[in-house]
Amino acid sequence: MGRTRKRSTLANRAIVASAALILGGGGLVGVNVYASAGEGWSWSGQGNEQTQTKNAGAEISTIDCPEVANDIREVPDQARPEVDGELAKMDSQITDAYKQFADQKEEIERDPQLAQNAILNPLKDKRTASIERISIAIGRSGQPPQGLDSLAQCSLRADDNADNQDGQNGDQNGDQNNGDGQNDNGQDGGQNGDQNGGQDDNQGNDQGNDGGQGNDQGNGNGQGGNGPEAADFVDIQSVQPNVQQPRQRRGGSRGSFVTECGKNENGKFNPDNVIVAPGVSNGAHHMHDYVGNQANDAFASDDDLANGDTSCQNQGDKSTYYWPVLRLQNGQNENDADADGGGKDQNVGEIQTPSEVTLNFVGNPVSKVTAMPRFLRIITGDAKAFVNGDANANASWSCTGFEDRQLKDKYPICPQGSQVVRSFKFQSCWDGQNTDSANHRTHVAFADANGNCGNGFKAIPQLVQRIVYDVPPGPGFAVDSFPEQLHKPVTDHGDFINVFDENLMNKVVNCINNGQKCQ
Repeated sequence: MGRTRKRSTLANRAIVASAALILGGGGLVGVNVYASAGEGWSWSGQGNEQTQTKNAGAEISTIDCPEVANDIREVPDQARPEVDGELAKMDSQITDAYKQFADQKEEIERDPQLAQNAILNPLKDKRTASIERISIAIGRSGQPPQGLDSLAQCSLRADDNADNQDGQNGDQNGDQNNGDGQNDNGQDGGQNGDQNGGQDDNQGNDQGNDGGQGNDQGNGNGQGGNGPEAADFVDIQSVQPNVQQPRQRRGGSRGSFVTECGKNENGKFNPDNVIVAPGVSNGAHHMHDYVGNQANDAFASDDDLANGDTSCQNQGDKSTYYWPVLRLQNGQNENDADADGGGKDQNVGEIQTPSEVTLNFVGNPVSKVTAMPRFLRIITGDAKAFVNGDANANASWSCTGFEDRQLKDKYPICPQGSQVVRSFKFQSCWDGQNTDSANHRTHVAFADANGNCGNGFKAIPQLVQRIVYDVPPGPGFAVDSFPEQLHKPVTDHGDFINVFDENLMNKVVNCINNGQKCQ
């Protein structure tokens, strides 16, 4: 899918900047960028002492369904295509139910029982049938999973951003972005340890947490009608520094290897996810940017990737790197406005080409690293973290000039002259055997707070991905998401498939282990 025009033009910047937050002199003045006549938010005040007013009470915002994939630990190879297909079908079931909910939202608010009868009960029936097919498929070749039936029921929930997410951009962001307290046992791919230690720090969370951006389309928030809200943004200048680097120790690997793969100047997009939903078109229900391998779509095999072209300068790197696109919410349609993954999945606005993309492989503070196996798949972050919770969330948001301040569940409002930065530190411990796992998490893990890989896991080069955007100051952008995830920043995620050739991977390992900086 190609693009139709340049991004972040001066005209676009003027449109959004004039309607967005004006920063300066310690004050913060806000307006409702997409205010509707019936409901909206306004902000006023100076510095951190702001007031928020709302024209209507909190509303039910989305559909919350348990993530079945997280409870599936073993899938025989013979059953994997059918299981992956059913899991992707369950995502589509939620998407369809969310669309129905959005269309009938006003009726549901008047008659809550309508949601149960018309949406939640039929959705449960469909999910129950998919779960049964998953269990049967696994049972043909192995032990069927137990207890999945309890995950069929979904519920409606409010966007409790203001009430329940305060303080989540404190110390946990520094910890999580640097591996502190993550997955000490090396097994579940989650981030447990010290991440919650900063949840009461409340750094910068008074910046409009009870806000929301209205919508001329009548849906109450965001250009697409399902987010983001003003509560999803915070002034980066109000956040205290929270990044701590693990201490390098004797025996560690201090080198690095940079691979230059461009910024997706080719305009390669699709809403597939070959890791999570192989063989399923629009398996992600949101659009991805791709750099590196140019053969990646839902139907790409390992051989396709090995034989594909690459945007990387070093042709020995045919790896695929992809992430949800970031869109400018300026009322301008993209050429996917009527396409799957775009407007049909409530992802609207101009796709932004990054101003900078850095792909850096680094070492381990306490040990040498070993080579990644070819076709190793790693997903970092959780595309469904808004309803799943933040155990697997792993994106960080910041601004150039302020990268000692990292946010996890908020988008940053950057001052004039500063650019938005998204960054990911991928899992850096590997089980030594598998290139993937049933839930796409348990074969890799994060090092603990000291940099150790537990339970027989081996340290591998850690991919550190940094993506920079030149967008206007203020709350006028969002990442693509599953519709029911409401474009929350905590749902940001990155995907990587290693397709380095053997010689280049050996060079990467040697550079890192010998303390060199290579590319």
